[in-house]
Amino acid sequence: MEHDIIKRLSQYKKILQKLQSLGLVRVFSDNLSDALGISSSLVRKDFATCNITGKRRGGYVVEELIERLNTLLGKDQEQQIIIVGCGKLGLALMNHKGFANDQIRVAAGFDVDPARINSDAPVPILPVDKLAAFIRNQGIQVALLTVPEDATLTMLEHLRQCGIHGILNFAAVPVKSTPDCHVQNVSLALEVEKLFYLIVSTAENANSEGIAS
Repeated sequence: MEHDIIKRLSQYKKILQKLQSLGLVRVFSDNLSDALGISSSLVRKDFATCNITGKRRGGYVVEELIERLNTLLGKDQEQQIIIVGCGKLGLALMNHKGFANDQIRVAAGFDVDPARINSDAPVPILPVDKLAAFIRNQGIQVALLTVPEDATLTMLEHLRQCGIHGILNFAAVPVKSTPDCHVQNVSLALEVEKLFYLIVSTAENANSEGIAS
């Protein structure tokens, strides 16, 4: 499934939860499209891709739609993840309060630096040599990778061998997915560059329209 569709499914769910809190029982594609600023046909196409069907006149039952989206997004039960690399970024992610709101729990952190190891912390930080056993015993499928650039490829391969099927890679080295392990590369610098590009483009377009008028 394409990343853009997954993002929209998550957005649909948040909108539906808001509508449910307001007492709405049924919803139409137009309601969701208006909230997201997209076409209603795209909403229906996304749902059709996920085998979600509604009724032409009755729309979608909000509660059933939320349940289906939760299943698709893996939110029908608490999700456990681990963080490998407990430097400043790793610790910030471990303490991120938003995870709990989305039923995501950081089960543990892992690091090679003995000074960072703390098995008694609210989120324990364990040595990397305990990584394989922890993943196996806890059934962990997803890891956040925040290690230094020179350790990225080695650690990523180790995670794959340990049975991890999804990796969110914050390291500077972009890595490709494999058939048995999906990798999503996150570049904070690139996201900042995108923002500057949008700001500059918006200013240039505004100036062009001003000159044309």
